[in-house]
Amino acid sequence: MHMAMRWHAGLNLAEASSGKWKGQLSISKRGRPRLRHALFMATMALIMNDETFKRQHEVNVKTKSMKPMRSVMKLCGKLVRILVAIARNGEAYEPDRALPLPMKQVA
Repeated sequence: MHMAMRWHAGLNLAEASSGKWKGQLSISKRGRPRLRHALFMATMALIMNDETFKRQHEVNVKTKSMKPMRSVMKLCGKLVRILVAIARNGEAYEPDRALPLPMKQVA
């Protein structure tokens, strides 16, 4: 179900390629723009206010050498999966379970 939600929001990956030429992967943006915007704003708020999302963003940018916007989009997909799991199971949000960080912490 979470894949359907990501497709609905237009957060699934798409590749622009033709013949022998292979393009880069990016989000498809074929879904609902307002839903994508709401997920983006919620993710930005979580990165600023929630310690686990903030640390995961720092790990993505500093340790994994990911561009900041790519990290935000990756966390948007993670937020979709978390929201679907919360709705499906009726459980409360558990930060330690939702975003397990690698053993090596960012200083």
